[in-house]
Amino acid sequence: MAVEVKELLEAGVHFGHLTRKWDPNMAPYVYMERNGIHIINLYKTAAKIEEAGAALAKIAASGRKILFVATKKQAKDIVAEKAGEINMPYITERWPGGMLTNFVTIRKAVKKMASIDRMKKDGTFNTLSKKERLQVDRLRAKLEKNLGSISDMTRLPGALFVVDIKREHIAIKEAQKLNIPIFAMVDTNSDPRQVDYVIPANDDASKSIDKILSHVTSAISGGLAERKAEKEASSSAKETTKAKAKQAVAEEEE
Repeated sequence: MAVEVKELLEAGVHFGHLTRKWDPNMAPYVYMERNGIHIINLYKTAAKIEEAGAALAKIAASGRKILFVATKKQAKDIVAEKAGEINMPYITERWPGGMLTNFVTIRKAVKKMASIDRMKKDGTFNTLSKKERLQVDRLRAKLEKNLGSISDMTRLPGALFVVDIKREHIAIKEAQKLNIPIFAMVDTNSDPRQVDYVIPANDDASKSIDKILSHVTSAISGGLAERKAEKEASSSAKETTKAKAKQAVAEEEE
């Protein structure tokens, strides 16, 4: 899906931060200054969205997960909705330290959630005292809030998509340590050198976040569809081969 500069403009993607708050490394993406605010070059934003989209589609087509990270108020609901639609994991509450670098421990916490669910199904939960049941329920609710959206992520993600790299600096550092590619919306007050795929954009307005996320998730969706089509074609080819082999055997027996 081609990115139109006009739609980015209407969504306010071009509004950067106050000029005194800028990071000079964002200079290549700044178009001009207006009323003490930096204006982002939307032609560059459009090109970067398409570049990031193509790379994300490839990762999705390979079967790897893309972890979305956005804990700021304006972005939380949008990210949860958009990532949820394409069945990708996301963190919209506090980033759990060691989420990537200590993934084994995080997986243990997710498994704890699953074991509580099993207790409830097999009746073990009802054998606990009222106080214990309350404690288990509280633990389950806490785990669900912080880790529920990553319960299907059984291995490290193939990429990270971040909204506001300044706020999510811990996530950025962990991904860098593990050489996980970082895709991000980067505003004029941030250092783009921390990111592999920079999308220069206003990361404070919900309209802007929604617009960028729509393009990004649409590209990922395309990659997932490609993977599904390849799987179906492969499965169909196997069935044809099997049928031919059966026919050959039958003909030999005659």
